[in-house]
Amino acid sequence: MGIMTRFKDIMAANVNALLDKAEDPEKMIDQYLRNLESDFAKVKAETASIMAEEKSAKRKLGECDEEIAKMGDYAKKAVAAGNDNDARQFLTKKSELTQKREVLVKNYEMARDNSEKMRQMHDKLEADISEMKSKRDMLKAKAKAAQTQRKINEMGAGLESAGNNAAAFSRMEEKVNKMLDEADAIGELNKSASGNDIDDLTSKYDTADTGSDVDDELAALKAEMGMN
Repeated sequence: MGIMTRFKDIMAANVNALLDKAEDPEKMIDQYLRNLESDFAKVKAETASIMAEEKSAKRKLGECDEEIAKMGDYAKKAVAAGNDNDARQFLTKKSELTQKREVLVKNYEMARDNSEKMRQMHDKLEADISEMKSKRDMLKAKAKAAQTQRKINEMGAGLESAGNNAAAFSRMEEKVNKMLDEADAIGELNKSASGNDIDDLTSKYDTADTGSDVDDELAALKAEMGMN
C-alpha cells in the first residue's frame, strides 16, 4: 500500500467505528497507535517536503513576475530613448516570461493544493493519535474493572455452589435421621412382640402329638415293605 493511499485511508478512518468492530479493543488500539505513530513520522517528513515545494514554486513565480515587470520597464526606457529595436527585444523577453508564468502558476497551485492536503493529513493524524491515547487509557481502566467484576461474579457463583452443597448435606442428614427413627420404631415393635414367643413355642409342641400317628404309620409301611 503506497503512502498516499494509506493517507487517504487515514483521512477516511473513523476511530470509533474501528474500535466498535474490534474483538479486543485494547489490543486493537495499541496496534492502531503503533501504525499511526509510524505513519505520522512519514506524514511529517512528506508534509515538510511538499511545503518546501510550495515555497519554491511560489518563489519562482514571484521571481518571474519581477522579471516580467523589469522587462516592461526596460521596454519603456528603450522607447523613451528612441531605441525601438531594444524595446522589441525587451517585449519579446517579457512575452516569453509571461508564457513561462502560466506554467509556474499551475505548478504553484498544484504545490499549494498538495501542501494543504498534507497539512490536513498531518493535523488529523496528530489528533487521531491524541484521541487514541486517551481511549487507550480509558479502555485499559475499563478492562481492569471488567476483570475485577468477573472475579467477583466467579466468587459469587462459588458461594452459590457452596450453598447448594450445604442444602444437599442438610437433606442427606434429614434422610439419615429418618432412617434411624424407623430403625428405632422397628426395635420397639420387636420388643412388644417378644411376649408372644412362649405361645409360639407351646403351640409347636401341641402340634407335635398330632404328627406322631403319621410317624407310626410311616414306620409300619416301611416294615411291610421290608425296608427296616
